[in-house]
Amino acid sequence: MRAYKGIVENGVVVVVGARLPEGTVVTVTVGEGELLRARITSVLKRPRKIRVRLKPTPGLAMEAGLDGSATHTDHD
Repeated sequence: MRAYKGIVENGVVVVVGARLPEGTVVTVTVGEGELLRARITSVLKRPRKIRVRLKPTPGLAMEAGLDGSATHTDHD
């Protein structure tokens, strides 16, 4: 067994400084300190999510008669 250094880019492990043949089975070992540092870094660099909440105003529906309270008359 041999150890290689690598880095994760876009969710894919990239081995640095080595060319492995296609189909090579590898085992990845991640140190706890590195994993914690990577998690903290990803949280700090993550773009902020902006939440927009739209509340419907009942005034427009009532004016248009869409709320069901308007009386319906048949025209012959």
